[in-house]
Amino acid sequence: MAVVEVSIVPVGTQSPSLSEYVAGCIAILESAEGVTYQLNPMGTVIEGDLNRVLEVIQRMHEHPFTRGVERVVTTVRIDDRRDKSLTMAGKVAAVKARLRQGQ
Repeated sequence: MAVVEVSIVPVGTQSPSLSEYVAGCIAILESAEGVTYQLNPMGTVIEGDLNRVLEVIQRMHEHPFTRGVERVVTTVRIDDRRDKSLTMAGKVAAVKARLRQGQ
């Protein structure tokens, strides 16, 4: 399982607000099976099989084009660990455990 951070930025919109486009991308995530996600102020973290996650990101990347945008910049960071199960919650829990131990 992979944990992937994605940020999709439409360029050249009529307004500096991007929430309309973010909402459209999140709607795609909500309808996608086999992935979970967490929206944050600067992007979205998606968890699931890497191939499935990348398929969903491609659909999200296409969304602003369907709304008339002519340029989209998408940034993707992938954490794909193969030696043990990797989850969003597990990554956060590992850091919190270190903090409790005093690092």
